[in-house]
Amino acid sequence: MIGEPVSADRFTLYGSFTSSSSYKPMLYLALARVPFSFRTVNLKTGVQNSPEYLAVNRWGVVPSLKHKGLTILQSNVILDYLARETGIFEGRTEAAKWDARSWLSWEADHITAVARVRHSARFRKMHDEVIAEFRPRAEAALSFVDKTVTDQPFLVGDYMTIADIGCWGRMVFMAEGGFEISNWPHLEAWAARIKAMPGFALPYDLIPSKDREFDPA
Repeated sequence: MIGEPVSADRFTLYGSFTSSSSYKPMLYLALARVPFSFRTVNLKTGVQNSPEYLAVNRWGVVPSLKHKGLTILQSNVILDYLARETGIFEGRTEAAKWDARSWLSWEADHITAVARVRHSARFRKMHDEVIAEFRPRAEAALSFVDKTVTDQPFLVGDYMTIADIGCWGRMVFMAEGGFEISNWPHLEAWAARIKAMPGFALPYDLIPSKDREFDPA
């Protein structure tokens, strides 16, 4: 069983405790101080494959967002929607808005390699030759972020956007994949700036294992 939205006008996020994809939009909502409901989808017990959840998300994955009669799927599309709806962590110029969204697309192609290595280490071990392919890709992506924030505080410039939330939200579990953040000192400093934002929390502190209402003071 999965929980129902409280109302159509309230953001309702469906996600899972151990999912970096779920963490990205949840971190956005926490940093934006926006009230929302969390509905847990227990991946260990196969709730994602239940007819009830497949009616929400045809691919049987998390996260999913319900709002104003819409169902928004895929974590980076959800970040795009949240930024458009709230205006928070949006680019300040038209060029910056598109730059932020370009980073989200790049993240899906490149930083996802970090998640693949982490998944192998934490949940289901892949063949060594597969990891040998993905680990260098992950390190290259981390190095690219490190280089980008060498001379600027955030990915799009001097303020945080959905680009930072999307990229950090995917690489947050990097240590579980055997990546030591101190090997990328500029990336580490960038992560510290994100962590200093009011409302920030790491995944295991932020994502509950049960349904919960979030109403920031």
